[in-house]
Amino acid sequence: MGIKSKFKTFFLLDEDEYDYEEEKFEEEYEEKKPMKSQSLSNSKQNVVSLQSVQKSSKMILVEPRVYAEAQEIADHLKNRRSVLVNLQRIQHDQAKRIVDFLSGTVYAIGGDIQRVGDNIFLCTPDNVEVSGNISEFLKEEDLSDSRW
Repeated sequence: MGIKSKFKTFFLLDEDEYDYEEEKFEEEYEEKKPMKSQSLSNSKQNVVSLQSVQKSSKMILVEPRVYAEAQEIADHLKNRRSVLVNLQRIQHDQAKRIVDFLSGTVYAIGGDIQRVGDNIFLCTPDNVEVSGNISEFLKEEDLSDSRW
C-alpha cells in the first residue's frame, strides 16, 4: 500500500473526490501562471538604462552676446540639460529680456532658475535637483542699483 492510498484511507476520501480536488488545484495554478508572465513583461517596460541617464546629465556654459541666443539656451533646457548663463558681457536691457525668456522656458518645462552670481544664472530642467545656496556679498551701492 502506497503513501497516497494510506492518505486517502486516513481521511476517508473517495477516489473521485481526490481527483476532483487535484484537478481544481492544477486549474487554479495554470490560471495564475499567465498573469505572472504578464506582470513580468509590464515591469520590464519600466526599466530605464543608466547610460541614458548619464548622457542627459550635461551642463552647458553659455555667454550670450545678443538676445537671439536665448532660443539656443531654451533648446538646451528642452533637451534636459542644465545651463549656466553668464550675462556679464551683454547690455543690461537685453540681459533682462533673456532672463525673462528663460524664466518662461523653465516654467514651461517644470524646471528652476537661480541666480548664482552677479549676472550669472543657473537654469535646470525638472530632472536636475539643486540643493544649497550661494551667499552673495554685495556692497550697499550694488543693492540700490540692482534691478534683478
